[in-house]
Amino acid sequence: MIVFDRLWVTMEKKGVSTYMLREKCGIDSKTVRRLRANENIEVKTLDKLCRALQCNVEDIMQFVDEE
Repeated sequence: MIVFDRLWVTMEKKGVSTYMLREKCGIDSKTVRRLRANENIEVKTLDKLCRALQCNVEDIMQFVDEE
C-alpha cells in the first residue's frame, strides 16, 4: 500500500499549507482529500507535488507492506 504520511511532514518542514497546494500549485481539494485518505492519485499530481515542494517522490510517499 502506498501512504502519503511523508507528504505532510515535508509540507510542514517547508512551510507549505494545503491552501498553497490548491491555490498556487493547481492541486484541487478533491486530490488533497485523496492524499489524506491514501487513495490513488495520478502521476502528474506526484510531479506537481515534487515541483512545488522541491523534493523527491520518496519525500512524499512510501510503500508499506500490509502483511
